[in-house]
Amino acid sequence: MNSILELREKRAKAWDTAKAFLDSQRGADGLISTEAAASYDKMEADIVNLGREIARLERQEALDHEMSQPTASPITEKPVRPEQEEKRGRACKAYAADFFGALRGRPVSNVLSEGVDADGGYLVPVEFERQLVRNLQEANVVRSIAKTFSSSAERKIAVAATLSTATWVPENGAIPESSLTFGQKTLDAFKLTDLIKVSTELLADSMFDLEAYILEEFARALGAAEEEAFIKGTGVGQPTGIFHATNGGTIGVTAAAATAIAFDDIVSLVYALKSPYRRNASFLTHETTVAALRKLKDTNGQYLWQPSLVAGQPDRLFGYPIHTSPYVPTVAAGALTLGFGDYANYWIADRQGRAVQRLNELYAGNGQVGFLITQRVDGKVIRAEGIQLLQQKAA
Repeated sequence: MNSILELREKRAKAWDTAKAFLDSQRGADGLISTEAAASYDKMEADIVNLGREIARLERQEALDHEMSQPTASPITEKPVRPEQEEKRGRACKAYAADFFGALRGRPVSNVLSEGVDADGGYLVPVEFERQLVRNLQEANVVRSIAKTFSSSAERKIAVAATLSTATWVPENGAIPESSLTFGQKTLDAFKLTDLIKVSTELLADSMFDLEAYILEEFARALGAAEEEAFIKGTGVGQPTGIFHATNGGTIGVTAAAATAIAFDDIVSLVYALKSPYRRNASFLTHETTVAALRKLKDTNGQYLWQPSLVAGQPDRLFGYPIHTSPYVPTVAAGALTLGFGDYANYWIADRQGRAVQRLNELYAGNGQVGFLITQRVDGKVIRAEGIQLLQQKAA
């Protein structure tokens, strides 16, 4: 923890030094020399690397904390026989034991019969699914800031298309009716799969932690695919992304330039979002765009970007948290490059019942066994006015 705090302080000092250096090297025309620009770029690269090291240590600290948790709870009640367990179905220990036994190729009992899906795989145990969802949230920035829920069927959501209006009326005067109308958005479920291969030698090794391995691999692959769809998905065979041109957030501001973002663009974007949404608002952009945003100053010469000094907290821009994703479009003519809003207006619906199927024959010639996971999920902006997007000027 101390090393993380020290690195944060070091990064903050390095940022102050870089800002001072940049200001001192500007000529009367406001420009800096090629040599000074190269020196500043080196300083900025060091700051970025420090940020990555801080994030790496924070992830390591979180894993250390998780691994230090007790593996069993103390016995506080009278022991019961397995057949007297309160948990049933996919939540019971017998189901989990048979599930992972089946993945290793061992014979299974009838307890798995209720978890067979339509494709011949087995629905994962409840606790495994919870852990997978937690890992998906860690690997997917959109899941960490959006509204997520589980659903067993298609979800229809009523959204107010127009709002009611209050009216002043005299005593005993006629009360006018408000023309409040509702629209509807539907969250369905799109199929997402991943297939990994494990050698038969590893599966035969009792020391090989198959559960942890497939959990990590599936979370990494599914998390990346989900985040890309949640950012720029088309809505055809996949979720609709936040940065979708027509069904994503509202395009609230057009930048003054095609390949740059100015201070005035940020101000306009912030105030394009209505006040109630700004209470929980944050920025979302690409990592490379952050390099340009770091150099922006307000009218008093103060930088808009502020490095975080608190573990687990994101950096800030204009006083608001800033999140990055590699799938947000980079700065280019006509691109949607920066989002600002309350991302609880983006809903993610997980269809319950992820399934894993063991493929024995497909890779047998290579001495491997395949494991195929299937999940169904949808994501959509429910209230577009709650997320404002910045679009670069067309070329």
